[in-house]
Amino acid sequence: MSGSTPSPSEIARLQTALRRLLGSAGLTVNKPPRAGMSVELAVNGEVIGTIHRDDDEGEVSYAINMVLLEEDLPAEK
Repeated sequence: MSGSTPSPSEIARLQTALRRLLGSAGLTVNKPPRAGMSVELAVNGEVIGTIHRDDDEGEVSYAINMVLLEEDLPAEK
């Protein structure tokens, strides 16, 4: 099992698929800011998580790790 950075073509395909799946035209998949870092998932320019690529014996999958800060949640009622 190994992880690697998605290619520019994969990044574009991921963005298209995630926009369709999640119904958000404001969603972007951005290349890593520096070598060795993860691809970033953003909504309307705000990074909300990372996408990790896994290639296990030729079967490629992608995992999304999304982080929400408590301060970004609506106030309790």
